[in-house]
Amino acid sequence: MLKDLHSHLLYGIDDGCKTIEESLSLLKKMSAAGVKEIIITPHYIENSKYVFNNESKEKLFNILKNEVKFEKIDVTLYLGNEVFYTDRFVELLETGEIATLNNSKYLLFEFPMRNPHSKAGEILSNLISHGYVPILAHPERYKEFQETPDLAEEYLRMGVLLQGNYTSLFGKYGRAPKKLLKYYIKKGWISFLGSDAHHEFKCNEKSLVRKLNWLNRDKEYVHNLLEGNFDKVINNEDIAMIR
Repeated sequence: MLKDLHSHLLYGIDDGCKTIEESLSLLKKMSAAGVKEIIITPHYIENSKYVFNNESKEKLFNILKNEVKFEKIDVTLYLGNEVFYTDRFVELLETGEIATLNNSKYLLFEFPMRNPHSKAGEILSNLISHGYVPILAHPERYKEFQETPDLAEEYLRMGVLLQGNYTSLFGKYGRAPKKLLKYYIKKGWISFLGSDAHHEFKCNEKSLVRKLNWLNRDKEYVHNLLEGNFDKVINNEDIAMIR
């Protein structure tokens, strides 16, 4: 079974699914492929059109959940956000603009793909001091990490967790992200995997599990990548950090 921490399946709210029909079609494909629990994480990007607050997201989310039940799709859905890096994380959380993952202490965020992340340590430390646990989406895709792979360890020791994309392992984003994600999994630095699905889902569960077991022979670690740590997020439980 796969559990998916990162997806863009809430229709009409970001660059993911455009209609509820597209959302339902993709959810059927994912369920058939073995994905049984999914956190839907629409983009929140300040000063863009992707700024739906929690109330707006929840209205659409409840409609989608009702349709999933009506269509008898075998999948359980949760709600969160993928928040673009900002110095206003805490303010946006406190005002109900952005959501943690299933109302837990875990917040999924992303960096700019190419630009340096000014004051990242200070901003993320402030978020952590307020009781939140930042999860960095797809670290393998950032130019800065590709150029300096062990930079990720600084964030891990700070208390940031890392979420890789399944599809990076199969070359969707090119050679550099594939190589980097494999390196991070071998090191045991990735805590979650997700699809980052927008309009399609292409993941063979057996191939993925084989690849993960080859990259890291620790069976408990592989289990946590696919299910265990996802469950801890949903239940707002602690996840072991690198110190």
